Amino acid sequence: MRMSLLMVLALAAPLVHAEMWKCVDQDGNTRYTNVKSDAKGCKALNLDPINTATAPAAKVQPKPANFPSVGTDTQRQRDAARRKILEQELAQEQRELELAKKQLAEQQGTRLGSEKNYTRVEERLKPYEARVRLHEVNVESLKKELANSR
Repeated sequence: MRMSLLMVLALAAPLVHAEMWKCVDQDGNTRYTNVKSDAKGCKALNLDPINTATAPAAKVQPKPANFPSVGTDTQRQRDAARRKILEQELAQEQRELELAKKQLAEQQGTRLGSEKNYTRVEERLKPYEARVRLHEVNVESLKKELANSR
């Protein structure tokens, strides 16, 4: 059943080619149509069917002779320097995260006399919590960047 359906489709594919017309109105506007009744006074286009099965692969353009390039050793040195910088930034960000967590814990343990309800405590803690979240996001981003580096 499937095989016969595939055979019918394969044989009918060349017959599916549609006629196209290019129409230019009196104002110079161009439109294209495949409806024969709309094509009065239009020029028929001779379009070859597209064969996607044997379409040529995209050609790789060669680099121009004066195209700048970096040697393998130079690129390795740059990659190593980049990785070192990322590791330093990660260590710094982890230190700042620990400090932010410590400050948040200190603030959570403190209750001011002007804070008679918990809403005021939450308002006071928001900047400390935001700072902790910021450093956590930065640490995760740096870890991803390091994982993606060569």
